[in-house]
Amino acid sequence: MKKYMDILKKCPLFAGIESDDLAGMLGCLGASVIKTGRGQVILAEGDPADRIGIVLRGSVQVVREDYYGSRNLLAIVEPGQLFAEAFACAGVKSIPVSVIAAEESEIMLVGQQRALTRCGNACTFHDRLVGNLLQVVAAKNIVLNRKIEFMSQKTTAEKLMAFLLWQAKQQGSSEFTIPYDRQELADYLGVERSAMSAELSKLRRQGKIEYKKSWFRLKEGSNKG
Repeated sequence: MKKYMDILKKCPLFAGIESDDLAGMLGCLGASVIKTGRGQVILAEGDPADRIGIVLRGSVQVVREDYYGSRNLLAIVEPGQLFAEAFACAGVKSIPVSVIAAEESEIMLVGQQRALTRCGNACTFHDRLVGNLLQVVAAKNIVLNRKIEFMSQKTTAEKLMAFLLWQAKQQGSSEFTIPYDRQELADYLGVERSAMSAELSKLRRQGKIEYKKSWFRLKEGSNKG
């Protein structure tokens, strides 16, 4: 586990826990590491909600599919970040989403019960870990509310502009890159890719934005209808 310490120290789950203590804590948590290929399902919808994942290398997508197979991208999880932690805290029996490797990745899995319950060794840092976990869940709830705000906009163009304006505000610049490719952005906003691409072209013709792949620039007046 030593080779993963640098990335684990950046993980919010282990905030405030020193490396020496973290090494022992991983044993208490029963942590294991798996390697995945691109497109491999790490957790499938309906699987028991008994594990919390930490991305060590690569990235994963958290997705939900409806009855007809339409995909909604909920999140992209990158190194040092968690997934499936909310379901562990909620105490649900199975997870309502799937977690899929977006590229070759290395994932650490820890048991939900071990994370939420004090171990037999009376680990002094376990209370801190539980507190960190609750903070992560709360922060992700805020992010989810922001996504709902984007998707509640009436038109595809309005969804796009709400998302792009938020990205500019978060990154403190009218020029920024987004963490999604075109299909991922369409899935995230819950719109058809072709319709979204048409709206992007229209917004560029209107002089509201410039873009190339994941790079965007908002032009003056782009916050107006």
